[in-house]
Amino acid sequence: MTLRTARRSSLVDQVIGQLRDEIVGGSWAVGAKIPPEPVLAETLGVGRNTVREAVRALTHAGLLESRQGDGTYVRATSELSGAVRRRLETAELVEILEVRRGFEVEAARLAATRRTEADIAAIAVALARRDAAWAAGEHATFVEADLAFHTAVVEATHNRVLTDLYRDFSAALRASIGAAGVLLEHADVPHGPIAAAVEAGDADAATQATHACLDQILASTAAPAREPTPETQHDS
Repeated sequence: MTLRTARRSSLVDQVIGQLRDEIVGGSWAVGAKIPPEPVLAETLGVGRNTVREAVRALTHAGLLESRQGDGTYVRATSELSGAVRRRLETAELVEILEVRRGFEVEAARLAATRRTEADIAAIAVALARRDAAWAAGEHATFVEADLAFHTAVVEATHNRVLTDLYRDFSAALRASIGAAGVLLEHADVPHGPIAAAVEAGDADAATQATHACLDQILASTAAPAREPTPETQHDS
């Protein structure tokens, strides 16, 4: 950790700032449990009441989550991320996927016109990891790899606002990718055309490939479950 002793007035504000830095900087990842109150108080050189107030403020802001009898966990990396996550917790999967499509289609279009050689390499690595995870049947790894691929495309836009918004949306995306992965367990949506179009600098092709990818996932969420046939019943 990079926490340091607080020395000036407004100790609560200082502690809030330092705890936020640990979260935003990645020292405490989303889903991770933060150190207990006594440890934080000793590390920062402040009273436990000060730590308690700071944690309460960050919990109210949506960055932290207190779990009775268990501790405090990182919930989001920013106030915006916390608000987005709270809103999306009650959203339908199809609603999340529709918003996801908006982000990723525009990102692919911009990435095709702005990508660098480093971006192309990062997208290729992410695609290879995604495909390998799918081939190995490692669902949890696939979810992370799929999101990493799309994040690499978004980062290739070099639009900081779009990148930050997409990262704030990523927690809900993990859930939507996971759900879509179950729905499409026998029919992966190829992402190679997206990577190829971005590398070629073809904005129209990148847009079309990404649109087709998300449209297929959206269609799968609306498809009714298939009734078992006599053949499949016999096979079981």
